[in-house]
Amino acid sequence: QVQLVESGGGLVQAGDSLRLSCAASVRTFSDYAMGWFRQAPGKEREFVAAISRSGRSTYYADSVKGRFTISRDNAKNTVYLQMNSLKPEDTAVYYCAADLGGGYSPRTSTAYDYWGQGTQVTVSS
Repeated sequence: QVQLVESGGGLVQAGDSLRLSCAASVRTFSDYAMGWFRQAPGKEREFVAAISRSGRSTYYADSVKGRFTISRDNAKNTVYLQMNSLKPEDTAVYYCAADLGGGYSPRTSTAYDYWGQGTQVTVSS
């Protein structure tokens, strides 16, 4: 069974940085494309960033492009989301997701097979 555990969330001020981590309990982490999504209160879950199995391709939502960076360490079974220049509108629960499928639609939540429990990020103004 695949388990994804996020960490690194917290309460920060606007302009600060946070790094989220997602550790995966899988045999071969490089078999999985990985994504980060977020959900703010009263809103639908939205795509934030994704990374291909090899790490050579990355994808970002327009709202975070240039501020957030997704990366992965396949030796540590971990994907990261470095978040800089945080804004109050980045406040949300952030979820890590894993896609084992052959085709890959990085921005589509339904493409992902496994999800973590989420970690809260709160950015105060």
